[in-house]
Amino acid sequence: MTICLNRRSFLKTTGTATLSALAAGFPRVSAASDLTTPRSSADTIIILWMAGGMAHTETFDPKHYTPFQSGLETNAVLSTFPSIDTAVDGVRISEGLENIGRVLDRGTLIRSYKAGDLGFILHSRHQYHWHTGYAPPQTVAAPHIGAVVARTLGPLNPDVPAFIDIGQRLDVGEGEELKAFHQAGFLGSEYGPFFVPYPDDVRSVRPPEGMTPSRFENRYRQYRALAEASPIGRYGSDYQKESLVRSMENAHRLLSSPASKAFDLTLEPQEVYDRYNTGRFGLGCLLARRLTEVGARFIEVTTEYEPFKMWDTHENGHTRLIDMKKLVDAPIAQLVLDLEERGLLDRTLIVVASEFSRDMLVEGKPDQKVKDQVEVPAVMTEMKHYGMHRHFTDAGSVLLFGGGIRKGHLHGVTADERPCRTIKDPVSIEDLHATLYTAMGISPQLSYDIEQRPFYITRDGLGKPVESLFA
Repeated sequence: MTICLNRRSFLKTTGTATLSALAAGFPRVSAASDLTTPRSSADTIIILWMAGGMAHTETFDPKHYTPFQSGLETNAVLSTFPSIDTAVDGVRISEGLENIGRVLDRGTLIRSYKAGDLGFILHSRHQYHWHTGYAPPQTVAAPHIGAVVARTLGPLNPDVPAFIDIGQRLDVGEGEELKAFHQAGFLGSEYGPFFVPYPDDVRSVRPPEGMTPSRFENRYRQYRALAEASPIGRYGSDYQKESLVRSMENAHRLLSSPASKAFDLTLEPQEVYDRYNTGRFGLGCLLARRLTEVGARFIEVTTEYEPFKMWDTHENGHTRLIDMKKLVDAPIAQLVLDLEERGLLDRTLIVVASEFSRDMLVEGKPDQKVKDQVEVPAVMTEMKHYGMHRHFTDAGSVLLFGGGIRKGHLHGVTADERPCRTIKDPVSIEDLHATLYTAMGISPQLSYDIEQRPFYITRDGLGKPVESLFA
């Protein structure tokens, strides 16, 4: 059954689920649940999140190129950029991604990711679905994939947060909806994300400027005492209160650890810093590399979701994507090369993904269309009409590098004519998550007992790893 959920209803349902997480007791692994798989080809996972809907036909799955001219029929436009060669024979991607094209032989390109059918399309709902594996509303607060990894495998380095989120502010438009999945849910606060909204700001891992060590320690003790006496203990479970205290202890330990230097990008040689410095996302990739070196377990770097910005191209799609490609192309490729040079790529799984794709005319899927959210003229008269504007869920591109994934591999096929839908080897969110978990040595059928029933880390335990993606 498809549930039509608007923004107000989404906030109500996810807010209720978040409150219910406070009452959740210790999340025990279900008795019949397997914890790990024999594979375990990766120790660390880095999600590079293209927030807002990255059009596959404008990035990693280009179709026929039609240059802009006034009077052009909208239906005639499939791609607004020409395609370019890559390091993989016969595989072409979109102009503006030349650096990624040169390292494509180090990984796998999936062209057949199909986003979930969630009814009326909201970015925050599909991002919730992608990051938790479940479509809201849920009766429990579903944990972020990063929290599952942190809870199941624990930290590689006890001084470094196991789950680090880089680049996303929560005081922007739809910030409350973003909070709904940027958390550990019933698993407990200690497994939630350590937020670094500005990767070049080291204040997130340092005591406030001018504060003496003794005053800092005294403030920590008082804050901990306050947490231990918090209302959570009266209205929720002891486990959740204890988890909150442990999360504070983890953060405090980081501030006192030499590992905190990994957050200081000024320690990088200037030429390296400049290679990554395309903006906050690029510096986030540099920070991800440094954190991988000191033992972070799960890292997400986002271009940041804010309505009608970045990849959320409801108009001026072509000109906006010129800038987006400049933002992501060099840093992603450099991260792959740097980890490879350091001998870390084989044990680090890099994932480049987005919540869904875009099409000029189709909202949703051709056979499951939903309400159009932007008016697109039949004939283009202005440059702002040129680009992918509507939300398309029947195909999308995902890039995988390292972590035991095949090199120079192409998976899936989409149609060459509109609506450019998946026609071979589809990959669902359940199977994509199962593949990522399997690479990390976690069974996709792992479940936790919560509210007297099993909660599987892939929806209902149905996720199956795509075995052909592994080397």
